[in-house]
Amino acid sequence: MYLRTTSRKNKDGSIITYYQLAHNVRNPVTKVPEVNVIYNLGRADTVKREDLVRLCKSISRVCGLTIHDNFDTEQFDTTEAGIPKDVKLIRVLEFGVLFVVEALWERLGLGSILRSLSKESGYKIPYERALLAIVANRLCEPESKLGVWDRWLSKVYMPSCRELKLAHMYEALDLLYEHSEEKSVFFQAANLLNPDVDIVFYDTTTVSFSIDYEDEDSGLRKRGKSKDGTWSPQVVVALAVTRDGLPVRSWVFPGNTADVKTVEQVKSDLKGWKLGRALFVADAGMNSEAARRQYRRLSRICRLSLPLSRCHNITLTSYS
Repeated sequence: MYLRTTSRKNKDGSIITYYQLAHNVRNPVTKVPEVNVIYNLGRADTVKREDLVRLCKSISRVCGLTIHDNFDTEQFDTTEAGIPKDVKLIRVLEFGVLFVVEALWERLGLGSILRSLSKESGYKIPYERALLAIVANRLCEPESKLGVWDRWLSKVYMPSCRELKLAHMYEALDLLYEHSEEKSVFFQAANLLNPDVDIVFYDTTTVSFSIDYEDEDSGLRKRGKSKDGTWSPQVVVALAVTRDGLPVRSWVFPGNTADVKTVEQVKSDLKGWKLGRALFVADAGMNSEAARRQYRRLSRICRLSLPLSRCHNITLTSYS
């Protein structure tokens, strides 16, 4: 059960938001989750905050939980914190971890690189701030993009992210995907952290979608067998990391792409990074005659794929 938000755009351009109490129910025929609205709370601008807080407290009593309202000054005993009685706490925001995250963000050069990419693309929206918020949230209290914008940002002190909209969170990921071949981020981190890139670990996974139809010819969401055995529209996500787990690069392939088919693109892209001689480690799903031909064609193989077991193989490759 959750609080659902819907919007309607009027002819004059204004947007009206509504609150609904809802929960998801899986359709027994289509097996697709559907929204079941339990109660319509009405327009968001007419629903009193006190009523929602009272509902939360009522549920918390049944569940044996404690609700802390940052706007309720009666919950805080200021005298115990050494604050004069005539001083009231209006709001409490988390700051410490955010300060460290943003400092590392700038020290690693991620902020300057993403701001430059955004400027070169002609964007005026601070997508770099949206990406910072998403990364910081992952380190503090992982939420979805909607959760970051709707719930988490209001609890932390990030004034540079106050003007962000929900759409900016998704559009920021589009900017990141458009420049997925950008090597500056990796080499900036590589220079600072001095990681070993003599071994590159590579693997793939699948991300499925609760939709009925796959994308058109140019789309990525294609029907395929996921890692958990289901058959649904999905994408294939690939990741290459160093021995210390530092990401080198990620890829997204159509959902009907076999693991061995990703080798050509991956090897070609990493070859352009000029990482030097490296061990390319992948599971047995990448090992086929076609893949080995790609190894020979795209790289100067020092040693052919050497099966270590039934599920692993190693290729010694030069990317220079």
